[in-house]
Amino acid sequence: MTDTDMPGWKRNVALFLTGQTISLLGSMLVMFAVMWHLTIETRSGSVLMLSIVFGMLPQAFMSIFGGVWADRHSRKLLIMGADTTIAIVTLGLALLMLSGVEDLWVIYLALAVRSVFAGIQTPAVGAMIPQIAPADQLMRVNGMFQSIQSGMMLLAPALAAVVYASFDIVAVFFVDAATALIGVGMLAMVTVPRLVRSDAESGPVSYFGDLVAGFRYIGSNAPVKWLVSLFALVMFLVGAPSYLTPLMVTRTFGDEVWKLTANELFWGGGMLLGGLLMASFGPRIKRRVRLMVGSVLLTGVLVAGLGVSTNMWVFFVLGLLIGIMFAALNTPAFTIIQERVEPDMQGRVFGFVGIVMTVAMPLSMVVFGPLADQFSVQSLLVLAGVLLVVVLASILAVPAARRSLGQVDTAPEPDAETAGDPMGDSVAGTVGETVEASAAPGSDHR
Repeated sequence: MTDTDMPGWKRNVALFLTGQTISLLGSMLVMFAVMWHLTIETRSGSVLMLSIVFGMLPQAFMSIFGGVWADRHSRKLLIMGADTTIAIVTLGLALLMLSGVEDLWVIYLALAVRSVFAGIQTPAVGAMIPQIAPADQLMRVNGMFQSIQSGMMLLAPALAAVVYASFDIVAVFFVDAATALIGVGMLAMVTVPRLVRSDAESGPVSYFGDLVAGFRYIGSNAPVKWLVSLFALVMFLVGAPSYLTPLMVTRTFGDEVWKLTANELFWGGGMLLGGLLMASFGPRIKRRVRLMVGSVLLTGVLVAGLGVSTNMWVFFVLGLLIGIMFAALNTPAFTIIQERVEPDMQGRVFGFVGIVMTVAMPLSMVVFGPLADQFSVQSLLVLAGVLLVVVLASILAVPAARRSLGQVDTAPEPDAETAGDPMGDSVAGTVGETVEASAAPGSDHR
């Protein structure tokens, strides 16, 4: 499907990306502010650990069911409903804290509820993008979405610090509720085609039947199975090392705050730059799997390079390059799934991917975190990099894996009329116009 089959798709994509940007910013403000608030108020590692458990595990569990719902119901309404519920819960938490109720269980409960609805929302977002964007523009849209997420990771800490320091944690909650409702209002203006299930003629299917069908589909679809496996292994082997880099900076280069900040900026800047590169040049890359394999290989080498680096600025630049490689892996992987998986099965597949993303990195910390207290971070980084290369080589040594990945290596041919269309400029301009309209006095997206 090309842009001639989707009239008005640029407006829909611009509204969708703008609304998700605003909503995502609020969610990240809460994430950082809650972490700092609990750190300042309790100074307890156990409290922080519990906040991560309540903030992440419900999403991993709920993604199983969220994926099924995304294939059974309107994805647009699911996203709007989840965002609205999160806003209401956040407002409730703010009002409770204003009334003097600041017990930890209240914060844990709010984090858990927010996480549950994030598990409903995330698969629907990934599955809805192909409904509003032409197939030959998915790489650009995914690249732009990757850039937005990375850009928010750079902006959110600074903005959260300003709001939290100038007011308090309650003010951050009010900001998050407002951004969620603005995002819902903008999504309401997006036109989403009705999804017709391929099994509709065979009669109604039970919820459990849909769930089982999703697992069977992933197990029987070899390209998807190997893609998700590769993605999970990379997240596991690079997840903890990326979190351990501040520890290496402190132990090796000094504990000045600006050095830790610079480390985060280089990693986040790399993912932002990688997303922009994918949005600009991704559609020209015809061999998607080869791009992913090359990215994983270079990531392994670069992670090992972190471990042997003795110069702080070289260390930072390696982090930036790893961030670019992350984007070069994630964007094609999501695009391939959106292109190759049947529309009425994408919710369940993205639900499973959501579980992988939510569980792999914490599990990685469980393994690598304690080791960092027994061994040097440098040795762990080298080990992780070498293991990543070895695991990649092992996967590619399996003939079935090579054949399966080869089936989805080549990108679909773009339509002649859209091949030369500067979509990046068009949508970027439309996004800018939409942002200006949303900020104009008197505008109301609720």
